[in-house]
This record gives sequence, C-alpha cells and structure tokens, in this order.
Amino acid sequence: MSNSSKSITMSDPPVANALFNNTKLAWIWLILRLYLGYEWISASLHKLESPAWMQDGSALKGYWAAAVAVPAAPAKPVISYDWYRSFLQFLLNHQSYVWFAKLISVGEFLVGVALVLGIFVGITAFLGGFMNFNYMLAGTTSTNPVLFVLAILLVLAWKTAGYWGLDRFALRWLGTPWKPGQIFQKKQEVKAS
Repeated sequence: MSNSSKSITMSDPPVANALFNNTKLAWIWLILRLYLGYEWISASLHKLESPAWMQDGSALKGYWAAAVAVPAAPAKPVISYDWYRSFLQFLLNHQSYVWFAKLISVGEFLVGVALVLGIFVGITAFLGGFMNFNYMLAGTTSTNPVLFVLAILLVLAWKTAGYWGLDRFALRWLGTPWKPGQIFQKKQEVKAS
C-alpha cells in the first residue's frame, strides 16, 4: 500500500481545540449565545404584536416590494443577485407574505428562546444565521453581518456552546446521529435482552 492512499487525521490547533471542544471555556459561548438570543427575541417582539406582521403580512410585503425594485440608472438595485430578486418576486406574486411574515416572526422568537435556553444550539444558530443570510441577500445590512458571524461561531462551537444550558442534558440524553444518547442506549439494551 502506498503512502498516498493512507488516511491522515489532522489535529486542530490548540486554540481551536480549547474554544470548540473544552467546556472550561463554555462561558464565552454562553455570553455570545445570550447576546444573540436576546437580539432575536428583541427583533421578534414588535413583529409578534403587529397586525402588519401577524395578520395580513403587509409589513413583509412592503419590505419585499422595496427590495425587488430596480431603480433607474445610475442607481443600483438593493438586491445584487437576479435569482434572489426573482425568488422574492415569485413570493410577492403568490401573496406568500401573508404566511411568511408569521413564519419569520415566530421563527425569530423561537430561535431567540432556544439560544437563551441553550437547547440544540448548533441547529438554532444555523437557523438564525440562515435568516441573517437571507436578510443580507435582500439588501438589509444593519446588524445582520455581525449576527451572522456570531451564528457561524456558535454552529462551530455546538458541542460546548450549550454546555451552560439545556444542551448539557439534552445532548447526553438524546445523543447525536453518530453516537446515540442514554435514552437510545437503554432501548438497545432492552432489545438485546
């Protein structure tokens, strides 16, 4: 067997290993997680109380309409990618803003609560980052780039980011797709008996 066909496991740098795999530094992720969760909850509260978001979706309709507008030259459109503009125009044409506004409002709130509680941090941070990414594609910068980077960091730190939260228990109990947790191990023991 030649050396080129051997599998080589690359180790992480000590800093990355300490940040992403060591629970001693989980307090750093707690701070970032609470901040990001607070931002999502704050962003959702006014939407959840607004009829323009929760009844007719007119707030989202206005946002999408402004985003897809193409101004006269030399001004540039808000959306840089034609495929994304076409996607939003499709949603506008089919009046998807009525249900999509509710989805965004409730989604922002649930992501915020899950991050504050520290449950399924990797998944919820990914979902929050996905929302930030879409807001940026639609031309809204605001705090979205910073929140997107924080979400990516929490996704990378998923093993320790929820250690000071419910993930500390949920991951032990449920496990991961590649390593079943205690509840599934007990079921396997019962089946083997």
